[in-house]
Amino acid sequence: MDKFSIAERIKMRSDVSAIRTFTYFRRRMGKSKINIGPGALIAAAFIGPGTVTTCTIAGSSFGYTLLWALTLSIFATAVLQEMSARLGLISGQGLAQSIRQEIKRPWLKWIAIFLVLSAIVIGNSAYEAGNISGGVLGLNTIFPNSTIQLGGAEINPFIPMIGLIAFILLFIGNYKVIERVLIGLVVLMSLSFLITAILTSPNFIEVIKGMFAPKQPDGSLLMIVGLIGTTVVPYNLFLHASLVNERWKGGSQDLPKARKDTYISVILGGVISIAIVICAAAIANSDVKNGADLAKALEPTFGSSANYLLGVGLFAAGITSAITAPMAAAYVAKGCFGWKGSLKSWNFRLVWIAVLLIGIIVSMTSFKPIEVIQFAQIANGLLLPVIAIFLLWIVNKPSIMGDFVNSKVQNGLGFIILTITIILCIKTFIKVFGWM
Repeated sequence: MDKFSIAERIKMRSDVSAIRTFTYFRRRMGKSKINIGPGALIAAAFIGPGTVTTCTIAGSSFGYTLLWALTLSIFATAVLQEMSARLGLISGQGLAQSIRQEIKRPWLKWIAIFLVLSAIVIGNSAYEAGNISGGVLGLNTIFPNSTIQLGGAEINPFIPMIGLIAFILLFIGNYKVIERVLIGLVVLMSLSFLITAILTSPNFIEVIKGMFAPKQPDGSLLMIVGLIGTTVVPYNLFLHASLVNERWKGGSQDLPKARKDTYISVILGGVISIAIVICAAAIANSDVKNGADLAKALEPTFGSSANYLLGVGLFAAGITSAITAPMAAAYVAKGCFGWKGSLKSWNFRLVWIAVLLIGIIVSMTSFKPIEVIQFAQIANGLLLPVIAIFLLWIVNKPSIMGDFVNSKVQNGLGFIILTITIILCIKTFIKVFGWM
């Protein structure tokens, strides 16, 4: 008679099958591991207080009508950021360094460097106050009356706290640590805004119409340019090309990973922006000018949960941009001047420290960042064609890209995006300066 009964044999076979199945799936999971990388940092960079402010005003003033501008922006961002990531992987250098290397005439090279430094380094220094103040606004919605009296002056302790968090992360100079922290904040921000948008019970048919049926209501031109400028952020094109070298060292063999990472992250960032517009469209209040106003406006109808969710989302948006903006400025300066070294080099550190300090000091004054935040988004929209021209020129240079220059399709999409942004810029100049 056999040692084991029929029941015991069946159990043993099932256990062996289970072990084999587990081993199979574990191997498959190991092979198909998701690589979340620099794309998440790019999403963290463009979903800042500027995005929250611009999307809030767009939604409260125009409802779902301007969602098509975000759809266009998401598409344009995916196309241009893929070019930036490909440049970084194939050439092993950033966009600023490539521009400096490829422009041969000294006078033209220094004009280009001056334009890039002015737009990115100086621009990010001025904009950093808005990033920090945006994070503070988010915390103030959760913890009101948080200011303290110090020598006759009112000081908000959240300002140095956010500055200190950004300083510590950047000073550590470990890319993986920065990446993980920012990915966590992006996830937190995504959940906050998406849950709030669902709470408002939007009309999804109208949302779809708004996303794919372009309209330009009276007085909406600057807002359209602002929505594009807050999504297709020029400094991200410099930041992305540099970050891929911190994340991946395999060159062209890592290109599929970089593309997947870019597309997923950009789409996620775009969905967050759309969610903010949906939240603001639920109240249609012209007095709502920023995320904190939106939180207060939603609270009577949707309860304190909306207030807390938006507060958390605005804080995450502020602190992610407060970290990535100084980092981008440092990478641009490094590329423009040809500095060597890593995130821990003192040339690199001095640039981001200066940008961060300017943001902290300006935030501690009575300065109100909302107008500058709006202006920055419009300025980004106007600057975009210039930076896009540089990028398209560089990624078509065989001397830099080798066999990975733009294809005809990529060039076609790039020139369509460039044409649209130039037309919008011209219309904006006409409106602002009253030409014609």
